[in-house]
Amino acid sequence: MTSVAIVEDLEEIRNGLALLINGSEGFECSAVYRTMEAAIDGIRKNQPDVLLVDIGLPGMSGIEGIRVLKREFTKVLSIVLTVYSDDERIFSALCAGACGYLLKKTPAAQLVRSIREAVDGGSPISPDVARRVVEIFRQFRPPSHPEHALTPHELRLLQLLINGHNYKTAAAELSVSVNTISFHIRHIYEKLQVHSKSEAVAKALRMGLVR
Repeated sequence: MTSVAIVEDLEEIRNGLALLINGSEGFECSAVYRTMEAAIDGIRKNQPDVLLVDIGLPGMSGIEGIRVLKREFTKVLSIVLTVYSDDERIFSALCAGACGYLLKKTPAAQLVRSIREAVDGGSPISPDVARRVVEIFRQFRPPSHPEHALTPHELRLLQLLINGHNYKTAAAELSVSVNTISFHIRHIYEKLQVHSKSEAVAKALRMGLVR
């Protein structure tokens, strides 16, 4: 029996997902949570196999929560279930540790199959999201000149962003101000010739600058 916990702030969706999980053979809904803070506290007492996570939550975001869970509970598989399909959230969630990224329009039967896929070692991603990932990686090529290389400090900052940190938490990790982080981010964008964090992440991964 695969245990699945749910983090969703909308009660109707939360209850619907719980009914779907409990009504699917081989699955049980072990807990439902409205916030990531409640989920993290609950998982410390009752660890599920899979966590379905919304992104837009009151308080801590789903992406920030996934990063915390990935650090504390390495065996819990976090799958994003959201309405958002923009590049920034997709890459932030996957880099934070999500093993899958599904849109809420995913049919019920496909959602259950996707959870099974994750348990079996796969990385379920909605078709729309998969296309965005492919398109973003297709846009980038490694720079032809070594002068575009990032400094060790810039590489460390970029690695923090890939690991799911935002400007504020990266600043705390590096013991600098948020303004300093913004200053270095601008230089990273200029060197990589990109315009957003998701583009920087994609290009750095493609170039093998970070892991």
